[in-house]
This record gives sequence, C-alpha cells and structure tokens, in this order.
Amino acid sequence: MSSIISPEGSLEVLSQQEVNRLQSTSQTGLHDLLRRCALAVLNCGNPSDDSLAILEAYKDFDIEVLQQDRGIRLKLTNAPAEAFVDGHMIRGIREHLSSILRDIVYIYNEIQHHNRFDLTTGEGTTNAVFHILRKAGTLKPGLDPSLVVCWGGHSISRQEYDYSKDVGYHLGLRDLDICTGCGPGAMKGPMKGANVAHAKQRRKGGRYLGISEPGIIAAEAPNPIVNELVVMPDIEKRLEAFVRLGHGIIVFPGGVGTAEEILYLLGILLHPKNAATPFPLIFTGPADSAAYFEKIDEFLVYTLGEEVRRFYTIITGDPVAVARRMREGIDEVAHFRREHQDAFYYNWRLNIDREFQAPFEPTHAAMKSLALHRNQPTHELAANLRRAFSGIVAGNVKEPGIRAIKAHGPFVLSAEPELMTRLDALLDSFVAQGRMKLDGQPYTPCYVLEH
Repeated sequence: MSSIISPEGSLEVLSQQEVNRLQSTSQTGLHDLLRRCALAVLNCGNPSDDSLAILEAYKDFDIEVLQQDRGIRLKLTNAPAEAFVDGHMIRGIREHLSSILRDIVYIYNEIQHHNRFDLTTGEGTTNAVFHILRKAGTLKPGLDPSLVVCWGGHSISRQEYDYSKDVGYHLGLRDLDICTGCGPGAMKGPMKGANVAHAKQRRKGGRYLGISEPGIIAAEAPNPIVNELVVMPDIEKRLEAFVRLGHGIIVFPGGVGTAEEILYLLGILLHPKNAATPFPLIFTGPADSAAYFEKIDEFLVYTLGEEVRRFYTIITGDPVAVARRMREGIDEVAHFRREHQDAFYYNWRLNIDREFQAPFEPTHAAMKSLALHRNQPTHELAANLRRAFSGIVAGNVKEPGIRAIKAHGPFVLSAEPELMTRLDALLDSFVAQGRMKLDGQPYTPCYVLEH
C-alpha cells in the first residue's frame, strides 16, 4: 500500500541537509537504515523473526522524506497493508515511525558525528545514552521509581506468555510501569497485563517503554502496547539504557538473547564499585520453568562463582510473590537514592566497565578469538560470554549476521573443555525447547563449538 503521512508529534521539522541525508543511498546516507527500521515498525504482527527474509519479502518497499512548507511528510511506497485501516495508518504505528525517524536523525547528528561525546570512554558513552533517552522524552524527573525492566524470549510457549502477562498484571496493580525490548513474547506479555491492571486502578499515564536497536528491531518489531519507543544505535547502548533507566529487572524464560542480558547485568553487579547499589533482580516463569532456571543458575555459578547467587532471586509459579518482591525492591531503591541524593530517572551511580560498553561486531574472526576460559577476572569472562551470545543472536536474526553465516558458514567458538561442555548443554537446551526461532521453525545452528 502507498501513502503520504505526517509524523506523529515527535519530529516535524528537519533541515534540508538532514532531509538529503535521509534520502541518500550512499555509504554515509541514512536511507537504508531508515528503510529497514521503518519496514520493521510497519510490519508489526508478522510472526517471522528473520530480518533478512522480511527485507526480501518487501523488496519494493520504500520510504521518502518530503520537505514541505509546513514541515516534513513521509511518502511510503508498497508498505505492508496491515499497518493501515481503511486507508489510514494506525496511529500507534505512525507514532513508532516518528520515533525511529527522531532517533536516527538525532543519533547521527549529535552522537555519532559530533565531538561533544567521546564514545571511546565510559563517561562519554554514558552521557551519550543519557542524551538519547532525554531527547526521546523517557526521563521523567517528577516520578517516583516505578520502572520494571522485563527481559525474556520472543519465542516462548503460550503458558510462559500467559504467565508473563499475569506478572505484568500484578506489577500494574502495584503502580509499577513496564520497560521491555518492545517485541513479542515475554516483551509483550508484561505490558499487556500491566495495561489491564492500570485500567482497573484508573492509573493514567501508564508507561510501556520499548527499547530496541537497528539490528534487532526487524526481528522484534514493537508490539502495539508500546507507547514510548527508543531506538538506540547498538546493542551495548541498548543494554546500558535498560540498566540506567530501570529500577528493577525481571527475567522470564528465553534463549541466547536473554542469556546475553543476564550476563551483561550480572557482570556489572559483580563489580566491587556496585556492591552497595540495590538492584532487584528476579528470575521467574511458570512452575514448569523450574528446570530452565536450574540450568541457568548452574551455568552462572560455574562461570561466575557462587557469589553471583546473591544478586538474584528465583521465583516460579507465583506472579503475586514476584510483584510483591519487586515492589519491595523498588521501594529500597527509592530509599537508597533519596539518602544519596541520586536521580530517580537515571542511574548515574552504577559503574559499567568499558568491556560492557565497547560495541562488539560479531565477525567470524572476532567470535573465534573470544577468550572463553575461567583464567581471567570474573567480570571479563562475563563480558566475553555476553559477546558470544550476542554473536549467536546476530547469526540467528540480524540481517548482517545472517548474510555472514550464509557466506562463510557458522561462527566457531573456542573454549576450555569443561566450560565448552556446559555451554554446549545450555545452548542445546535452548534449541530443544524451541527458544531459538518463532513458531517451531526448524533451527539450524549458526555456531559450532570446539576446544
């Protein structure tokens, strides 16, 4: 379907130079990035998590930015018909489209091509993340801590989805808001549950914040409940945005992407500088997920040490207990930040080492050279395991990763024998449980393990 629309509220005026860059298909142009992200938003509801397949299915789709006297308009050609009702674009999709346009322009102009932020340093990166979030309007100084980040798989069972919805419902009844990776599955369920609870409590202004990045948004398109969308420039800044914004984190069952998120957070919390910083973290799922979390727990203890258990609580089959514990934990966070005169809306105090901030490009050479052994500081092993899982996510669902696997074969990961055995068992369990692909599609691993 073809249409010309106006942006919805977040960005209405661009300079001629910005318009030219958005229209440019050159190496420094932004047209390809805008087209890929726009197609992901417009294709909301498509069950596929293969970003390359989505792009190939809509080869004739295009988006053009038009400069007009009263601001810009967007010309869409051969867009997915599901984004429209009776010829008019669904308003939520139009808002998401405007959000990605805002973030693409701002990040290019003010973050990536501006000397005000030194992205090679921790301080510069954290400031850049702050400014992106502030531009998106996600920082709310007048609100008490209430934002629960929910991580979990996009490919989960119906039982696990319903459970995540129940947890979200009980969080919402306790005046808590939801932030997720914005996609389907365990990212949608908590938002849906909280939305109903907020309606019952007559709570206006409920927040359903989705944070994505260009490589993943096509595989995990924003679900319709998301009312605040931010597209960060890369996975590392996306992960930092989660932990800087969130006042607590709940992890539902998932695959390698969820394992990546767990390792990222625990690697940060294990740093001595963060020892006194409260950060409630709960692993949860239906009662049948107990074995899943046992495997995760065993892997974490083997790789990161027994100490890691003090940072998380495992609760299965009890959404009310999860919500109560998270409410208590966030109240502790609020008390701590009041005592230390810290901001409620952005966790400046949290120390994040450079190993967790530096962008990792999962090439075949980079994946093979990862140091996967226990003869190194715990936080460095966590960072390298996080990179390994990030590479597998790229090979599973991101367009560049899928193309690299097709061209050069699977990634090769090397590790010490015992660690490799445990890593192999964990990944095999994800495959056996259907956590690597949506709708039970057969999964061909994008990696091989060797020692």
